[in-house]
Amino acid sequence: MRIAIDARWIFKEISGIGAYTRELIGALIQADSSNEYVLYFESDAVRERTLSELQVEACDRITPRVLAHGVFDPRSQLKTPGILRRDGIDIYHSTNYMTPLFAFPRSAAGPMRCVVTMHDVIPLKFPHFAPNSRKNRIFPLYRALMSEVARRADIIIADSNSSRRDVIEHCRVPPDRERCVRTIYCGVAARFAPPASRPPPDPSRERRILYVGRADPYKNIGGLVRAFGQARRDGAPASRLVIAGSPDPRYPEAEQLARELKLEDSVEWTGYLSEEQLVTTYQQADLLVLPSRYEGFGLPVVEAMACGVPVICSDQGSLPEVAGDAAVQVHPDDTDRLAAEIKRVLCDDSVWRNMSAGGIEHAKRFTWQRTAQQTLAIYTELASHE
Repeated sequence: MRIAIDARWIFKEISGIGAYTRELIGALIQADSSNEYVLYFESDAVRERTLSELQVEACDRITPRVLAHGVFDPRSQLKTPGILRRDGIDIYHSTNYMTPLFAFPRSAAGPMRCVVTMHDVIPLKFPHFAPNSRKNRIFPLYRALMSEVARRADIIIADSNSSRRDVIEHCRVPPDRERCVRTIYCGVAARFAPPASRPPPDPSRERRILYVGRADPYKNIGGLVRAFGQARRDGAPASRLVIAGSPDPRYPEAEQLARELKLEDSVEWTGYLSEEQLVTTYQQADLLVLPSRYEGFGLPVVEAMACGVPVICSDQGSLPEVAGDAAVQVHPDDTDRLAAEIKRVLCDDSVWRNMSAGGIEHAKRFTWQRTAQQTLAIYTELASHE
């Protein structure tokens, strides 16, 4: 088979979707010794960096291409179908919701099959969660696009069973096509691991509470800031809240709240972190808190666990499914309980150690090798139905 993976979702700054795309490509190349892969990038710089990171520059089963248009460029809809045909593609996989629609007719499957990963359908399920997002501003167009993609794709991959149910409901997948929506969990890369050594317990040491992710309102960073302040007032150890992720000027509310609560000296906003910086930030953390109102998977949960960091997360979306019993789960609106759990985990060394050890074991369930093997099985299934 000649398999195309749309790597234009890997941007200069690596996001969750970019990380998914890169790690999937690397694991597929390791797991699959018989098929050829065509990788479509948006720039020479990202192509060279990605191939170098994956150490596959000399792999003769990979053909990297740089397209003159990005995934959101209208030219992509017009030009990509012809490019796919000229490259002799058998399976096309978009690692996010956007696909070249004209390459895949509604009525019947063509010679080229389509796989799409839909990580979540937040703008459809909760349009008020990100009020200033581009998807919300063009909501009717986005809703129509998602419906068309769901209708034309041969297989839709969801990151969790929770996300799968939401894709089926909100993309209006008919009952006879529900089996085409499959769950394949994300993995966690081997570089996310506990540090070689941790400092011995020291009651006077400042603890580091970590949040990793975007700044959209549904991520509930404001709720985390409130709970952090309350935990400090209720006697939690001296601590610093570290907010890791690119700033978003559309949503300044959490930073304003920190100033209002006079916590600005105890809340650190790191901005974008490279992969190496992110691993180090996890390893230096004493606790990860993800109070999001919804996640399609929740990659920071398993990344933190793999690094031996205890996790408190919300009980919404995919998080109970992904975190299981290895994390403390709290309703995102229950600020009192969130504060109490932050204090408990940081104050009780035995709780901290048990959660750290349990998280490391739990994270072992999520590997990119397993993700790649299950994805490759879908490619093979589609090829056998030609």
